[in-house]
Amino acid sequence: MALLTLDDLAQALVEAGAHGIATRDAFTVEGRLPAAALPALADRLAPLGAVCQFLAAADTRDRSGDFTLACAFAPPALRPRALALVSVDAAAARFPSLATRSFAASRFEREIRDLFGLTPRGHPDPRRLALHQFWPEGYHPLRRDVALRGEFADAGQPFPFRRVEGEGIFEITVGPVHAGIIEPGHFRFSVEGETIVNLETRLGFVHKGTEKLFETLPFERTPELAERVSGDTSAGHALAYCQALETLAGCEVPPRARWLRVVLLELERLYNHVADVGMIVNDTGFAFGHAHCFRIREELCRLNARVAGHRLLRGAVVPGGVAGPIAGAALGELASAVEALTAEFEEIARLSLDNTMVLERLQGTGRLTEQTARELQVVGLVGRASGIDADCRRDAPFAAYGELDVRVAVYATGDVWARTMVRLDEAREAARLIRAAAGRTPEGPTRVALPPLPAGSQAFGVVEAWRGPVWHWVVADGPATLRRVKIVDPSFRNWPALEYAVLKNIVPDFPLCNKSFNLSYSGNDL
Repeated sequence: MALLTLDDLAQALVEAGAHGIATRDAFTVEGRLPAAALPALADRLAPLGAVCQFLAAADTRDRSGDFTLACAFAPPALRPRALALVSVDAAAARFPSLATRSFAASRFEREIRDLFGLTPRGHPDPRRLALHQFWPEGYHPLRRDVALRGEFADAGQPFPFRRVEGEGIFEITVGPVHAGIIEPGHFRFSVEGETIVNLETRLGFVHKGTEKLFETLPFERTPELAERVSGDTSAGHALAYCQALETLAGCEVPPRARWLRVVLLELERLYNHVADVGMIVNDTGFAFGHAHCFRIREELCRLNARVAGHRLLRGAVVPGGVAGPIAGAALGELASAVEALTAEFEEIARLSLDNTMVLERLQGTGRLTEQTARELQVVGLVGRASGIDADCRRDAPFAAYGELDVRVAVYATGDVWARTMVRLDEAREAARLIRAAAGRTPEGPTRVALPPLPAGSQAFGVVEAWRGPVWHWVVADGPATLRRVKIVDPSFRNWPALEYAVLKNIVPDFPLCNKSFNLSYSGNDL
């Protein structure tokens, strides 16, 4: 299929009767569409390769008497995008489902049903997703008029998992509490002997009302909340959130700050990829590789603390630019330190991957085919390991990435080995990009004041973080107040794919498959 252009997208929308405004990489539909028009719009865009990539609800009854859906249609590259607001009648509280047209939409719709009480008509899977069974019926926490309730009690009602029946089929339940310090998640395996024939995950155990908190937290503290959506993606989530605010306010970030944001995001990518490779080889029993990868990760986190003031890069990305030690960091010295540590990492990775014990465990294990990855709309590094050539840094550039030639690592085998190789290649590329930024970052201010937010305006921030694209949709309520913030971590998109990757693998290989995905519980549960 030829690359979709903005002109193609705009023409298709106009032919569908949706008029609007075309900007650099998006077509924003004018006004609000009736909910009944949503399937026809999706069907008109699907032949172009633009499918639902984002779907969120907002309670706008106090202003317009109805609910609003925000929809974004785009190809895997996320550019160009069609953005539409859809009206949902408050009395009916229903809208036509896109679940049979887009797997991503099916997940968003289940979440909307739980949190807003809007029913996606025709959805094939009406089970709860975000909220567990002990949440009271009819209690939808993201409605603006919701009254706090305290009668939360687990009556022991089990979640309706899919059942696999047949001679020799057994169930193995794992979690939600796990060994070590990882967050909770329930995995239910159906096995024949040791071979996995079905896996179903149940998440939501750390649902904590993050999106609601954006509406009540003092505005100046909201960037701190964005950094904590998923602790290992502090820079990625902060950057997506700040870019949305800056778009709302019409704020032009200084050139030096745009380049420093590239440095911060690549530092985050690097330390996470190094740690992940260590954990993957550790699950093959190769403790040598694990020990040295975590030694290098520790050095990278100490480097983060020196140049940004925090081991996990918190406090560095702020609305209007960057703040803290990174503003005056010696980028040449930083690039040299990163290159030295990356060279050590490459040597450890080579020694690990040359070991036949490691290689035999990685190759062919946890294979996610390109067809399945595309059908599930898998994103980020997991998608690139399954042949999906998409990376927002190159395809929908932000910060200063548009001035860099980002090399995207893509593999076709879709197994644990491919996901490991994507990480290794991206670590090398992160070091190269940091060196390029060190040579091109101009002098000048690193932050400007954020102007007041126009009440009722809405904007997206999309960033290619280390796992994949992070979305923040922000609706302003006033000059310094927020009406709605919707967050999509790539983990929300990719958790279902793990269930397919483990099929026909043996149970002892599940930890290895899981580590190769390394998805965030916190980023999913919100």
